[in-house]
Amino acid sequence: MAIESKANEVLWVEKYRPQKIDDTILPEKTKAAFKKFVEDESIPNLLLTGGPGVGKTTIAKAMLEELGCDYIVKNGSLNVNIDTLRYEISTYASSVSLTGGRKYVIFDEADYLNATSVQPALRNFIEEYSSNCGFIFTCNFKNRIIEPLRSRLSEVDFTIETTQRPKMAMEFFKRVNAILDNEGIEYDKKVLAKVIERHFPDFRRVLTELQTYASSGRIDEGIFVNLKQESMDEMFKLLKTKNFTGMRKWVASNSDQDMNEMFRRIYDMATDKVELKSMPGFVVTLADYMYKANFVADLEVNMVAFLTEVMLESEYK
Repeated sequence: MAIESKANEVLWVEKYRPQKIDDTILPEKTKAAFKKFVEDESIPNLLLTGGPGVGKTTIAKAMLEELGCDYIVKNGSLNVNIDTLRYEISTYASSVSLTGGRKYVIFDEADYLNATSVQPALRNFIEEYSSNCGFIFTCNFKNRIIEPLRSRLSEVDFTIETTQRPKMAMEFFKRVNAILDNEGIEYDKKVLAKVIERHFPDFRRVLTELQTYASSGRIDEGIFVNLKQESMDEMFKLLKTKNFTGMRKWVASNSDQDMNEMFRRIYDMATDKVELKSMPGFVVTLADYMYKANFVADLEVNMVAFLTEVMLESEYK
């Protein structure tokens, strides 16, 4: 299948980001809502919610591109503060669009915007600049958006129903095949299917992983040996002997690995390594630190903290 790409982009997630609503891989109901906005040439202030990498920002950009709107994107996790609103956003929102239409601001990862200063201030921004500028917020955790702000936004949920998942996974499988063909990368289709199955529906994660693996020129079973069995056995031995210093060194030597993948490997091996009576507490602690990994500044420290806690509280075989 033919696939569009941006010649000046290096990262695949940007190079192959869909430019039209029809090209996005989303449930038809979700795509239909955005098509309706385009047809009516009327976009309400929106809150797009759902897991990471499912296409929230992509479809927002595609919609605005199809309408020919001026827009800017601000990442809520990258120091968007009150001064940013006062000087940068207010100047943009109050100025006349070069295309003559309504302007838009996309706040990506809006759940990271300060809930005591920035989010309350945005309530007034939405109302003050409503005649000239619209606002679109994307987030993974909508409960972190304050209610007075949420009440001013039309919510679109990107949750994928179970019945839709196989069809979407197959669509993405075909898309990724086309990307790899376009990049001239040899690949094993069975391995490709495993990568998609492991990370679905986080399409961004899949493309990022594949681009990393593709540096060798081929994607095959070799990509699954990043965390070797022997290394994981060593880690559990360190936990059993309560060797804190050795455990810290192990984490440091594996800090280049994907931490979510590491948590998953630990979970998969725990049944054979952890005493049954310790398993419930072990799993609860793992889930807690896996969640924290989405917010902490240092993933290595978070992993050491997790392993320290289960080292002290669990018994091993």
